[in-house]
Amino acid sequence: MRERVCRVVESHRFQQFIIAVILVNAAVLGAETSPYVVVRYGEVLSAIDHVALGVFIAELAAKLYAYRLRFFCDPWNIFDTVIIGLSVPFAGGGISVVRALRVLRTLRLISVIPSLRRVVTALLNAIPGMTSIILLLGLVLYVAAVIGAKLYGATAPELFGDLPTSLFTLFQIMTGDAWSDVAREVMEEHPSAWVFFIGFVLICTFVVLNLFIAVVVSAMEEEMARESAIYAEVTALRAELRELREELREPGRFMDAGPPAAVPPRPRSLPARMRRSVRLLLGTSASPAREVRSRGGRWGPRPHGAIGPPTPRRDQSSRPYGAIEGSE
Repeated sequence: MRERVCRVVESHRFQQFIIAVILVNAAVLGAETSPYVVVRYGEVLSAIDHVALGVFIAELAAKLYAYRLRFFCDPWNIFDTVIIGLSVPFAGGGISVVRALRVLRTLRLISVIPSLRRVVTALLNAIPGMTSIILLLGLVLYVAAVIGAKLYGATAPELFGDLPTSLFTLFQIMTGDAWSDVAREVMEEHPSAWVFFIGFVLICTFVVLNLFIAVVVSAMEEEMARESAIYAEVTALRAELRELREELREPGRFMDAGPPAAVPPRPRSLPARMRRSVRLLLGTSASPAREVRSRGGRWGPRPHGAIGPPTPRRDQSSRPYGAIEGSE
């Protein structure tokens, strides 16, 4: 039963069904933002939301039953459990702000669709490499904020009046949001300020941010290379299994040293040869001893030139079974 549930949970159709439920639930949550739709179809939307939540809970219960403790070894299962656990207490009511957490169920698409899982896994793997870049960016921002506050704090206090304001202005410039307007406003009092702004944009936007992109792309390439290696290994294993099946269908391929030497037949004893001859003469597969017992006696002497099976006789002599007169 547990193996059957595991096969159902891991099947492609079941995954497609879960994706469809997630998309329907996301559409319902989006429709609930419209007051007109809520007034007309509020009960229907609530029922669909509860059904979707029940499907998600049943899915987690089935996975927990199929995998047992292995369920908690997969981080994506823990992610799904946290998402569903956050939305369950507020499914029927509660504070509107907290109920908005139900939309987190849509994030389950990340754990269901393999391509999204690869992207998120690559981003998580890129975090160690981005740490040093974040430190470099923070250092550049701090140095530039101090310089801007010292140079342009008096003339543009709304932009560089203190350190926090200067940091926010430079962050805005780094994102490219109306940085030319900020530069022109400062350049009205300081015509040479373009050197500061252009240098800051070149360092932060075209160097540091591109380093972020490079690290993320490198992590994604490593993730795809790892999956390609796994896929190649699985393909090689399947090919090897296919070859083994073909060899099993052709047993002669295993005899590389040639056919085994013929084993000489075991010599038959005199009674054994006689029993075989009796079976051939009688035309039956019954044992000669059974035939003799059915005729009620021992084998008698066979006349010279007689044809057909020997005639049994009742003889109580001590001659052993199968012995023929004159054979000594």
